[in-house]
Amino acid sequence: MTWHWDYVSESIPLLLMGLLVTVELTVLGSLVAYVLGLVLALLRRARIPVLSQLVYLFIEVVRSTPLLIQVFFIFYLLWPALGVTPSAFLTGVIALGIHYATYTAEVYRAGIDAVPKGQWEAATALSIPRARVWTGIVLPQAVPRVLPALGNYMISMFKETPLLLSIGVLEVLNRAKEQGAQTFQVLEPYTLAGILFLLISYPSSILVRRLERRVGQL
Repeated sequence: MTWHWDYVSESIPLLLMGLLVTVELTVLGSLVAYVLGLVLALLRRARIPVLSQLVYLFIEVVRSTPLLIQVFFIFYLLWPALGVTPSAFLTGVIALGIHYATYTAEVYRAGIDAVPKGQWEAATALSIPRARVWTGIVLPQAVPRVLPALGNYMISMFKETPLLLSIGVLEVLNRAKEQGAQTFQVLEPYTLAGILFLLISYPSSILVRRLERRVGQL
């Protein structure tokens, strides 16, 4: 194989379109994971009979199965069973969000457990409403502690978006595959796709490490 610079210039616009889709999937999937993960963590900590056990079972099942299988299950089994036909993009956001929510739930739980027990006891002694304890005391301390871990999961999600090519999402790797199939030149598009992933994920990992150091100083 030989490298063709003219083909590189032709591939870049298409790959940038795919990169935009990849970033959108990552941002939206992360929002779902962060919100749903917090809900799951609170439900587990609430220790509601049956519900807490079901949440724990759900988290363990999702964490113990590959993301690709979950994508197939949602797209090819769940949606037809429900009689709905969401787009492949929306399916990808939901699948990524649910998968990583089971991980962020454990991160939130660790952050909540790190809040000193004395503060819980003081809030109880002062008869502060339960909702106020969570929103005004616990979560403002727990969430900043877990931000670096949440950032790491966002980077991991970004790198796992290529799995969605299995259901036809036109993210950056699928764009590279499409370009290679049309021209039979695969070296340039796949190399460029790898470079684009590196240009996003590496600076992001540096930012997360800096955030870890800053949080460690708090």
